[in-house]
Amino acid sequence: MTAGRKRIGAGSGMPRSPLGDVGVVGAALAISVLLVWLVSGDGLLAAVLAGALLVFAALAWSLARRRVAEAEVEFALPDWSVTVAAIDREDVAIALTDRAGRLTCANSAYESWFGVGHDPSRLPIGEAAKEPIAELVRTVWRDGQASTLVRGGMAGSGAGAGTGAGAGSGTGATEADWRIDVRRAGRGEDFLVWRIQSVNAVDLVGDVARQIGGKLGEGLARSGICAALVDPDGTIRAASTGFAQRAAGDPQADLTGQDFVAMLSQEEGERIGWARDGGRGGPLVLYHVPVADPDLPGEPDPDTTPSLMLVVDAAQGIGTGSSSSAASPHLEALMSQLPLGLAMADRDGRLLFANPAFMRAAGREGQHPPTYPIDLVTREDKRALSEAIRRYAQGPAAAGDIAVRLAALPEDPVSLSLAGVRGLGEAAVLLGLTDTSEETRLKRQVAQATKMQAVGQLAGGVAHDFNNVLTAILGTCDLMLMRHTPGDSDYDDIQQIRANSNRAASLTRQLLAFSRQQTLRPEVLQLPDVVADVSQMLRRLIGEKIQLVVTHDRDLGPVRADPTQLEQVIVNLAVNARDAMQMKKGSDGSGTLTLATHRVTTTDVRAMRSEIIPAGDYTALIVEDTGGGIPPEHLGKIFEPFFTTKEQGKGTGLGLSTVYGIVKQSGGFIFAESEVGQGTRFVVYLPVHHMAPGEIALPAAKDEPAPSKWAGGGSILLVEDEDPVRVVAERALTRQGYQVTCARDGEEGLECVQQGGRFDLVVSDVVMPTLDGPAMAREIRRIAPGLPVLFMSGYAEEQLRKEIGIANAWFMPKPFSVQQLSEKVGDVLARTASH
Repeated sequence: MTAGRKRIGAGSGMPRSPLGDVGVVGAALAISVLLVWLVSGDGLLAAVLAGALLVFAALAWSLARRRVAEAEVEFALPDWSVTVAAIDREDVAIALTDRAGRLTCANSAYESWFGVGHDPSRLPIGEAAKEPIAELVRTVWRDGQASTLVRGGMAGSGAGAGTGAGAGSGTGATEADWRIDVRRAGRGEDFLVWRIQSVNAVDLVGDVARQIGGKLGEGLARSGICAALVDPDGTIRAASTGFAQRAAGDPQADLTGQDFVAMLSQEEGERIGWARDGGRGGPLVLYHVPVADPDLPGEPDPDTTPSLMLVVDAAQGIGTGSSSSAASPHLEALMSQLPLGLAMADRDGRLLFANPAFMRAAGREGQHPPTYPIDLVTREDKRALSEAIRRYAQGPAAAGDIAVRLAALPEDPVSLSLAGVRGLGEAAVLLGLTDTSEETRLKRQVAQATKMQAVGQLAGGVAHDFNNVLTAILGTCDLMLMRHTPGDSDYDDIQQIRANSNRAASLTRQLLAFSRQQTLRPEVLQLPDVVADVSQMLRRLIGEKIQLVVTHDRDLGPVRADPTQLEQVIVNLAVNARDAMQMKKGSDGSGTLTLATHRVTTTDVRAMRSEIIPAGDYTALIVEDTGGGIPPEHLGKIFEPFFTTKEQGKGTGLGLSTVYGIVKQSGGFIFAESEVGQGTRFVVYLPVHHMAPGEIALPAAKDEPAPSKWAGGGSILLVEDEDPVRVVAERALTRQGYQVTCARDGEEGLECVQQGGRFDLVVSDVVMPTLDGPAMAREIRRIAPGLPVLFMSGYAEEQLRKEIGIANAWFMPKPFSVQQLSEKVGDVLARTASH
């Protein structure tokens, strides 16, 4: 801004002097006193009047001088370049706005992160942050200052150097937590000063280095503690003045880049001392603390993590310098910066200090430490923890662990480390607690995946056995219908049995889909094309009250999946979303259903820190609703077969389990996120199909033209261990003119061939006791190499082909009707005869 000068005046033209006005008035008053004396002749009256007039004149003169001083005051508009220089910081965005909300001044960090086209009340970090910021502004104008924490991604083109906040546009913008502090300022408090900082932008190593080289390092030195920050290769990154004094003899010596090990010497018996002392000094004790990001799961990697090395005289003990009590605040300041959860308790079990990492690991982030550590654990573990603290506080210095359950997280026990310490004043026990929330989350994910796999295997076995029962029921119904005509008293009852059996057969197909044992016909396709094909049907399916919103990312990779099954996935998720919005309390059934496709890169997958999804490129399908949400206790069960929260009779519980099976069989992953009262979000990750050089995406193979119907009869060997299925199949084939030989298992079927039986076709079950169908077929092929085989099975054809590996074999899925069996046998005989 351009600076200028303004003078306060009384109007246009030359200003009039206030002192001149006072002089004129004074002369008039003097004349008045003289006239009073001449007229009255009373000197006393004239003297009193003169005194009063003098007082009045003095007051008038004083006021006139003040007006002159005010008139001479000149105000200069601020030089904003000086203000910008004063507030310039790389890690904090600072801005000033006036009463109208206009951006008056901002530092380079603000301009780099958010640009100058947005004032702080309209930061481009997402829609979710607008309302909290607006409420923050209202609070500041009312109370004078306020702060808030919001989450969002920056849509600007840059990012602050060294902040790690990142920026991007579109959906690839990096999410970050932003702390915003605002206060009123200015002569009339008509300006707002904004301080915006990324909570994610914490340079832990840099902060420790600065504090070690500053006042904290000096405080530690007064307590007899020498500190140095050492890189994994052993070079010193920063050192306190006490360390420099003991290692080099000069507290101001710059030891950056030097070898830490070279500063020490190791003598016989592994006794460690200062190399500068030449073995004449006392022994030392080294304390090694990894300086790692507390949000990273698992143990810090020693090959990449710097270490804070604390060197203490062994005879002194840590903290027993000139004043143990004076060292405590410095030690607490150091412990508060460490990523490990640390706390100190006295001999009576009172908690003296707990750093933020300890409270976060205890499930009480942001809260003040309790009076006693036992207040952090469940009632059953209070006594054990109290006795452990008393034991380590009063006995010899020792360390150990105890398993406890936290009151805030009682589901999973955690390991609490205890160590008896001496020389820390009142502190007698050091407590250590690691934040295992990320590890627990990953364990639950793996356990859930393992459970779903086990349930899938069980569901597949149940479906197979149930298919045998349904095959017998459907076959018997078909045979009975051949003896009854429409109008018979039993005809409608038989049709009802058949219809219910077909309904049960559809349920078994859904079980097979969940257990990933159905037949898929995958194609290389674009996910938006599948969404477009099913969108019109979805609009009719969800009704007019629900708005359907469809969005797509650019540059989506192709996926390899069965388009029909993908449509089934979308429809099932949409129906669930519709039901959730219609069942939401206080809702009229309206809402918004969002279908979106999203590009997920390898970098995005690594940032998710998931043990379930391997690193790679994915195309994600997102189905989101505004329903009532799923309670946390139900969220882990929604993909299990027959689990439903709907009223009895309104859901089979197989919709989401079918979705899960299709997605897993297609090589993908599915996750659900939900918040009660806000809605549910399903995300399906399908791996991007990377074509080999020269590969062309081929359309799905068309079915071969059906041959002419077989009418020549033939000899058939029927092998089935289930008696009802074998009886129905035998009667059905006999009615079609085939000569049928039955066998109860694989061994009996093989014996029929070995005894010289000549057959045109073998119809066999797959799973049988002693000798299963594939093994029997291989033995028969040694006797009759060209004999065709038709397998009947409730398992998927694709899976069986991979496991069996027998040429000239056909498959027929259970359950089947009499007509389907007859047509399939005739089709196989016609094909073998034509070749």
